[in-house]
Amino acid sequence: MGPRIGPVGEEPQMPDKDTMAMTGTEDTPGGKASPDSQDLKPSVFHSIKFFVLCHSLLQLAQLMISGYLKSSISTVEKRFGLSSQTSGLLAAFNEVGNTALIVFVSYFGIRVHRPRLIGCGALLVALAGLLMSLPHFISEPYRYDGTSSGNMSQDFKASLCLPTTLVPAPASSSSNCSSHKEAKHLAVVGIMFVAQTLLGVGGVPIQPFGISYIDDFAHSNNSPLYLGILFAVTLMGPGLAFGLGGVMLRLYVDIDRMPEGGISLTSKDPRWVGAWWLGFLISAGAVALAAIPYFFFPREMPKEKQELHFRRRVLAVVSKDEDAPPGEPPKKQGLAHIAPDLTMIQFIKVFPRVLLRTLRHPIFLLVVLSQVCMSCSVAGVATFLSKFLERQFSITASYANMLIGCLSIPAAIMGIVLGGVLVKCLRLGPLRCSALCLLGSLFCLLFNLPLFFMGCPTHQIAGITHQPGSQPERELFPGCMESCSCPSDDFNPVCDSSTRVEYLTPCHAGCTNQAAPNKSHVFYTNCSCVTGRGPVQGGSCESACSHLVLPFMLLISLGGVMASVSHTPSFMLILRGVKKEDKALAVGIQFMLLRVLAWMPSPVIHGSAIDTTCVHWAWSCGRRAVCRYYDNDLLRNRFIGLQLFFKMGSLACFALILAILRQQDKEEGTKATCSGLQQQLLVSQPEKKPEESRV
Repeated sequence: MGPRIGPVGEEPQMPDKDTMAMTGTEDTPGGKASPDSQDLKPSVFHSIKFFVLCHSLLQLAQLMISGYLKSSISTVEKRFGLSSQTSGLLAAFNEVGNTALIVFVSYFGIRVHRPRLIGCGALLVALAGLLMSLPHFISEPYRYDGTSSGNMSQDFKASLCLPTTLVPAPASSSSNCSSHKEAKHLAVVGIMFVAQTLLGVGGVPIQPFGISYIDDFAHSNNSPLYLGILFAVTLMGPGLAFGLGGVMLRLYVDIDRMPEGGISLTSKDPRWVGAWWLGFLISAGAVALAAIPYFFFPREMPKEKQELHFRRRVLAVVSKDEDAPPGEPPKKQGLAHIAPDLTMIQFIKVFPRVLLRTLRHPIFLLVVLSQVCMSCSVAGVATFLSKFLERQFSITASYANMLIGCLSIPAAIMGIVLGGVLVKCLRLGPLRCSALCLLGSLFCLLFNLPLFFMGCPTHQIAGITHQPGSQPERELFPGCMESCSCPSDDFNPVCDSSTRVEYLTPCHAGCTNQAAPNKSHVFYTNCSCVTGRGPVQGGSCESACSHLVLPFMLLISLGGVMASVSHTPSFMLILRGVKKEDKALAVGIQFMLLRVLAWMPSPVIHGSAIDTTCVHWAWSCGRRAVCRYYDNDLLRNRFIGLQLFFKMGSLACFALILAILRQQDKEEGTKATCSGLQQQLLVSQPEKKPEESRV
């Protein structure tokens, strides 16, 4: 039989600096420091409060870097020609590395130097952030128009309607689509997928090891407060990610290598690509700085002995281990108790049995399924809501991120806090917790129903779409483009504001001249396909429903509050519904199932649904690249329809949980009544026994 690895406390080791620092206060009578140790000032790295501060900042930075890709998803699609399905797979790929290793955290958690492993994981996260920005530096400058990135006047000429003899000969498709270019594109996309995988792997030890470290060395009455502070600060990470995206996407993507003549784009132009890579550099730097203190924390630090004064006055917390004999440490049960004495092979053999035992519990299974449904909804919204707002309401990526960061994320935080307060103040049991979850899911569903009707159809795009009951504009002027030689893959949209008709390029509108451009607008004149021959303005036509974006976001935020209210009560249903010895493992299984069943597939499902609503694709080297135009009605119905589908699944699960708990409550009441009757009979039977014996 292989060698066993015993608990940490059984390892005979020479005292190191950390141990000596602890024995100075632990091994002397009364807990006072020895004379030799009094000369040494207590290090700040032996304070659990400082660890809580450092860990809050680290998790804040980690969630900022993992959420930043979602804030710039549409920009990355445009820059590298990705479909929504591919970008959704990219966003979900950080869960792959995380899920593959998270199971072994419970095995290694008590055998390693937790702070140092947290620091190593954070450095890996920072490295992943640097890798995510690497494609910008190895790619050619962004070409948003025409044939070259440096000669802007030539680009504008290429977009105009010119006689065939004056049009410069286009580069052959073989030169534009060389094997080297395709290999470089695959390498760039591959680098981003590897970076996302490393991001998930690096995040594995950060949260579980940090929470266990705080719980081990904080005062038993202070630990919930520290964890509450940790979660509250951590929840601000996604909001900061979207806020950072809103700032960075206002900057041009090639701000570090601007062409000599400058650019004529504004952030409202559909060809605009913001500096998506800059946010990854900033987030990676923040994570790297937050990782430094972890290499100075000890493996074990002195147990915090004093309860916080204000907490002692406000809360009277009953110790969980008050039944344990004095002087005897609390006994650990279940897998947490036997894991220290198991080898890796034995741990792998034991884990499936405990997993199956936990999954057989109906309440646990239904709660996890309801959370899977809600997490699918949240993952889809977090990944593609900014893109949805851009397309549906014709707003910039920067403004969409600001709305999400300032409204949706704070609303979700507010809902989580409200749910915890209700559970605490009302002292809700399992039955009432399930009722609260059911009400939260129901109101979330009701707030999302009006979203189906808040939007407008796609405006008319010449040659691609047209409004019902009207004709495409080109048909009104047959032969208006016969003298032009318009490149098929060019994209420089112009809008006829009088008829709200959009053309792919000035050439497709038959425009032969360009008016003197200013910084904010470009106009084209003498357009043979436009009523009155122009002028037409550069850029896409504005949506007629732009004024609905704020009411839309308000309903999304209110729905987020209602959905988040069920967060804490659903956790209480799990903690109170499984056996005491299986609680820690049940929470671990819950997070693993949420990643596998929700956070990994949901972005791909939403991305695939969005791709089915595309009406005009850009093509690159024979492959389908980014979508340029969507059917807005179809996009809205499918995106919001997916949200309602998952939320109805969550509602159904909570309804079943409530029904099961009510049935169990009735059965317990019946048993209590029967036991009461039996006791009355037992009390009355001794008086009747003498008579029965005489008979």
